[in-house]
Amino acid sequence: MFYYTYILFSLKDKERYAGYTKDLKKRIGEHEQGLVESTKNRRPLQLIYYEACCNEEDARKREKYFKTKWGFLYLEKRLKDSYKNIFKKL
Repeated sequence: MFYYTYILFSLKDKERYAGYTKDLKKRIGEHEQGLVESTKNRRPLQLIYYEACCNEEDARKREKYFKTKWGFLYLEKRLKDSYKNIFKKL
């Protein structure tokens, strides 16, 4: 079984949200429906990145990493073209 670390981009406040889950499709649906307290007022949201981990501990560590300066820089480089496409739509 996999655990997923994911990054959402808020089209409202232009900020990212990092999380992890065992069921990515279900969790994204919960975010979209406003059922997640930390993102319900930041909708609409767009899934911009996810990765699979073999265990929960690794997924949790990746989530924490993405919330650091180094994680921010990694995502900037990794998603450079994606960010351009997102901002074109705004």
